[in-house]
Amino acid sequence: MKKNSLKLTACALAAVIGFTGTGIEAEATGNVASVLPSAGIEFFLQEEEKSTSLSSVKEEADAAEAEREASKKEEEKEESAKEDDSEMTEAEQEEDTSEVGGISVGSAQVGVFSDIASTSDGISKKSTEKKIIDTVVVSEGYTKDLKAMVGGLSEEEESFKNLVIAKVNDYVNVRDIPSEEGEIVGKLYNKSVGSFIEEEDGWYKISSGSVEGYVKGEFCVTGDDAVDYAKEVGTRIATVTTTTLKVREKPGLEETVLGLVPIEDELIVTEELDGWVKVNIEEGDGYVSTDYVTLSTEFVKAESIAEEKARLAKEEEARKAAKAAAKKKTEENAASGKKGEDGGKTYANPTGSTGADVVQFAKQFVGNPYVYGGTSLTNGADCSGFVMSVYKNFGVSLPHSSAADRSVGASVNGLENAQPGDIICYSGHVGIYAGNGQIVHASTSRTGIIVSNANYRSILSIRRIL
Repeated sequence: MKKNSLKLTACALAAVIGFTGTGIEAEATGNVASVLPSAGIEFFLQEEEKSTSLSSVKEEADAAEAEREASKKEEEKEESAKEDDSEMTEAEQEEDTSEVGGISVGSAQVGVFSDIASTSDGISKKSTEKKIIDTVVVSEGYTKDLKAMVGGLSEEEESFKNLVIAKVNDYVNVRDIPSEEGEIVGKLYNKSVGSFIEEEDGWYKISSGSVEGYVKGEFCVTGDDAVDYAKEVGTRIATVTTTTLKVREKPGLEETVLGLVPIEDELIVTEELDGWVKVNIEEGDGYVSTDYVTLSTEFVKAESIAEEKARLAKEEEARKAAKAAAKKKTEENAASGKKGEDGGKTYANPTGSTGADVVQFAKQFVGNPYVYGGTSLTNGADCSGFVMSVYKNFGVSLPHSSAADRSVGASVNGLENAQPGDIICYSGHVGIYAGNGQIVHASTSRTGIIVSNANYRSILSIRRIL
C-alpha cells in the first residue's frame, strides 16, 4: 500500500508540473483534482483494478503524514521518560515547596544561582537568572521583587543610574555651555547630585535644584557607577506623619517605647524591614511602623550663583540683626538693673552677637531638665525648644522642630568648617555647636541639657545662623 501511495503522489505531482507550462496555477495545499478538469481532461489512476480519482490522493497523503507525526511524538515521549531516573515524581514535587529569601513560591524549586554551575542543557545558571520575571505572587497573596531577592536592582536603584554625582574636593562649576569658556551658572558641591539629561563632548548636562547646565564628566560619576555611590551620599529619611510617634526598642506594637518623636520630624533610616524601619533617635536605635512615616532618599542639590549671593547676603543681615538685638537688650537690662530671666531664674545676658556668645549663653543651662515639647531653659525643654529659646535671646526666631531647623540659616559643609553657634542637625535631634568638636543640647529625659561630642551620632546637616 505504501508503494502504491508513493506512485499516486508521484503521478499527481507530475500532473501539476505538466500543467504549469500551460499557465494554470494551483496552490501546493490545494486539491490537485480540481486543477485537471480545467484542462478538459478526465484523469483516473488504476490501483489493483480499482479506479481512484486524484481528489483522494491528498487525503490519503495527509493521513499518512499525521500517522508519522503521532508515531514520532510517542517515541520522543518515551525517550524523555528514560532520561533521568533521579527526577522527583509528581507527588514528590507537590510536597516540595521552595523558598526565595524565606518566601514560598510554589512547587518549582527557585534557588540562589551560582555564577559557575551549569544546567543540563549547557546554559549557565547565571544567565538563567537574568530571564526570571521581576515579580511572582506568593502564597500569602502579595508580590515580592525577585530581582532584589537574587541580587538585582530595585526600581529606586535603577533610577540612581540617571544621577550625576560630584566627586571632588570642594565643588564643580555648572556652566551654560559644554565648555570651560561657558558662563558659570551654579556650583555642584562634592557629593551633591543632579539629574542626567545628556552627554556632549565629555560634559554632562544636568538639572539640579534650580540649576540647569553642564558639568565636566571627569569630576562626576553617573550610570552604573552612580548606583552604589548614590547610596553612600544619599540619606534615607523617614518623615513622621502622626502627631506623636512612638519609637520602640524592637519592631512590634507591643514592644517597649524607647522615645517619642513629633509630627514632621525626619529620622535617618538605617534598616528597612517588613512594615518597620530602624531609625536613630537621641535615645538610641529603635523601630517605627511604616504606617506612620513616609520614606524617601534625599540628596544635596546644586546652588545657583543667584542663590549663593542671596545666602551670603542673608548671613550678613543675620549677623547685623543679632548684633543690634543683643546690644539693645544689654542696654535695656542695664537701664532696668535686671540681668534677664527665664522661668524665674536670672542669668547673664551675652554682650555680643557672635557664635561664641551664643554658646556661652547656652552653657549656663547645662544640668537643667529635658522635657518633651518644652521650651523653658530652666524648667525644661526638648532639643529644638532649647535651641529656639537660646536664639530667641539674640532676636532670632527659629522653629520648634529639629526637621525645620535643617532649612534655616545657611548650609555649612562638614563639621571641620563648623563655627561656634552653628546648629547641628541629627536624625530627630538638634544641638548648638560649642567649638572644639562639642555641642550643647537638651539630650534626653535621663540626661537633661548636657555637652557632648558633636560627632557622637551621624550628622544630617549643619546650619549657620549668625
